[in-house]
Amino acid sequence: MQKKRQSKDSGFNVWRSYSDMMAGVLLLFVLIMCVTLFQAQKSYEEAQANYDAIIKERDDRIALQERYTAELLAQQNELDEQASTIQDQDDQILKQNLLLAERAAQLEELKKQLEAQAATLNIQSRELDAAKADITEKTNLLNLQQIRIDNIIGVKAEVIESLQEEFKSNHVNVNIDRATGALTLDANVMFDYNEFELTDEGRVALYEVLPIYCKVLLSDQYRPYLAEIVIDGYTDPTGGYSYNLELSQQRSMAVAQYLLDVEGDFLTREESTLLEGYLTVNGHSSANPVIREDGSVDDDASRRVEVKFRLKDDEMIQELSTILSEGQA
Repeated sequence: MQKKRQSKDSGFNVWRSYSDMMAGVLLLFVLIMCVTLFQAQKSYEEAQANYDAIIKERDDRIALQERYTAELLAQQNELDEQASTIQDQDDQILKQNLLLAERAAQLEELKKQLEAQAATLNIQSRELDAAKADITEKTNLLNLQQIRIDNIIGVKAEVIESLQEEFKSNHVNVNIDRATGALTLDANVMFDYNEFELTDEGRVALYEVLPIYCKVLLSDQYRPYLAEIVIDGYTDPTGGYSYNLELSQQRSMAVAQYLLDVEGDFLTREESTLLEGYLTVNGHSSANPVIREDGSVDDDASRRVEVKFRLKDDEMIQELSTILSEGQA
C-alpha cells in the first residue's frame, strides 16, 4: 500500500515537475514573447520614429526644395526679366549704334560740305578782298572824279553867273537857263513864218545878245574850259519831219552865219577864228516841243533857236553823275 502510494506520489511529482517545467517554458515563452513584443514595439516605435523623421525630413526637403524651386523660379523670372531688359538694352544700343553711325556719316558729310564751303569762302574772301581793293580804287577814282566834277560844275555855275551879270550890266533882258546856261531866242522875232532868212528885227536881237554871250565864253578866264558853242534850231510840229528838219537846220545855220559875217563889229578877228573852232550847228525839226501846263503843244514857243555852251568833260560829268546817283541809291 505504501508502495502504491509511493508509486502514485512519484508519478504525481513527475507530472508536477513536467507541469512546472511546462509552466516555466510557457512563462519563458511568455517572457520571450513579451520581450519580443517589447522589442518589436520598441523597434516599431523606433521604426515609426525613424519613419516619421524620414517623412518629416522628406517633407522638409520637399518644402525646402519647393522653396528653393520657388526661389529658383523667382530668380529665373528675374533673370528672364533681366535678360529681356538686357536684350532691350542691346536692341537700343544697336539702334543707337546705327543712329550714331548714321550721325557719324552725316557729320562726315557735313564736314566735307563745311570744308567745301570753307574753300568756297576762302575763294570768295579772296574775291571779296580783290573786290574791296577794286572798290577802294574805284572809290578813290570816283572821289577824284567827283572833285573834278565839282570843279567843272563850279566853273559852269560861274560861267552862267558871269553871263547873267554881263547881260544885266548891259541892261539886256534875256532868258538864260540857270541850270544849263542856254540862251533861248524867239524864232518868231528872228524869222518870218516858214522862212530861214533873218529879219531886221532878228538881226538887231542877235546883235544885242550874241556879242555878250560869245565874249564871255571866249574870254581867257573861261576859254580853257570851253568845249563848244552850240546853236540848236527847233520848229513847231506843223508840217512834215523832213521839212521841219531842213528848216530848223537852215535857221540855226543863219544864226551861225550871222556870227561869222559880223566880224569886227563885236568879235575881233582872233575871236572870230576861235569861234569857228567852237561853233556847232544842229537842226532838231519838231523834236522837244514846248508843252503847256494843260499838256498841249505851244507852237509859238516851240519855234525857237537855242544858243548854249558845253564845257569840256560834260559827257563825263553826266555819266559820272548817273553812276554816283546810282551808287548813293
